[in-house]
Amino acid sequence: MNHLLPEKDAKVVLEILTEELGVEQSQLTTDARLKEDLGADSLSLVEINMALEDRFNLSIPDERLERVQTVGEIFELLAEMLQSPGRR
Repeated sequence: MNHLLPEKDAKVVLEILTEELGVEQSQLTTDARLKEDLGADSLSLVEINMALEDRFNLSIPDERLERVQTVGEIFELLAEMLQSPGRR
């Protein structure tokens, strides 16, 4: 499913999503929509954001996160942020 992040990082993202959303990993397809398909609400999105920031030691701007609607877009966002120069 993921070709943007190293396998260990992708696994962590999937673990965070399954835990925070209470879904099976098989539901986490690239085009699965966080709210409509996986039942995410504003609180679970905040929890996902906090978990990702903590695990990957970065700060995700709210306006950037608000544009994320699918599981695939989470991978894209993280790949982009992890490759940014001076992110730490």
